[in-house]
Amino acid sequence: MSQVVNIPTLDTLAQELAAIQQTGSKRIALLGSRHVPITHQQLIEMMSYALVLGGNHLVTSGATGTNSAVIKGAMRADPNLLTVILPQSLDRQPRESRNQLGQVVHLVENAENDSLSLGEASTICNREIVSRCQQLICFAFHESHTLLQTCAEAEEQRKLVTLFYFD
Repeated sequence: MSQVVNIPTLDTLAQELAAIQQTGSKRIALLGSRHVPITHQQLIEMMSYALVLGGNHLVTSGATGTNSAVIKGAMRADPNLLTVILPQSLDRQPRESRNQLGQVVHLVENAENDSLSLGEASTICNREIVSRCQQLICFAFHESHTLLQTCAEAEEQRKLVTLFYFD
């Protein structure tokens, strides 16, 4: 029986080594699914809290689930080290998110995308988020097409991508 073994490329190894050796703060994007169990949300919140305490600047979007947990943890640690980029205007965000988003210091709205579907606006928003980071941490399901596409695009841009699957 033969088995396929994925061998990392030299570029991938060099990129991972550089990330390990970097001692300063980084701009890290954290994105993920809206449909996240509460225990996973708590872990994501703790991770974002720890990353901000470590001096990292976090970038995320404003949806419920993963992104809400990121915002909660980062806000507890240092609100100045969090940027939230919305796919559309604040008015188009879910009611349960608006109160939390109103407390975010660095909030970017994309009202020009209000006429688009949420999926289209999210794709554009995720591209902007990736363009502002050095590293992407993503929490997704195997069917999370928009998020998986974002990860693929980030890898094409030679960003360090860490992908966690919920399923």
